[in-house]
Amino acid sequence: MDMDKPKLKVYSDLEVTQEISNRGLTGWYLEDGWLRRKYTTAGWQTTLLAVNQIGFLCEAAWHHADLAITWGKIWVKLKTHDHGGITDKDFELARKIEEAVLWKPATGGALEGIPNKFIQGGT
Repeated sequence: MDMDKPKLKVYSDLEVTQEISNRGLTGWYLEDGWLRRKYTTAGWQTTLLAVNQIGFLCEAAWHHADLAITWGKIWVKLKTHDHGGITDKDFELARKIEEAVLWKPATGGALEGIPNKFIQGGT
């Protein structure tokens, strides 16, 4: 850990659950000390597209999620390893992942969007 950076607050389990609700991270949950989310996709191609998008966000943030993937499913786990728990880094990255992965064009807008199932949240 860089000594010039302030130590981040590590949230207790109760605080994590409250922050999930307060930050509107519906679908995210606490399990085994990790902030977690499962996404269901339309299949392998969509899974890979979403995983690459998550990877890009993690690299840009310089905060890396643990990912597990299979045909049609992605599991995301977040924890700030060098702090030994869940911090604001995890909540902020969860929000960005949620916005990016579940983004769809506005109804009635110029962008049509894919006509079939693409990515859905799920636990």
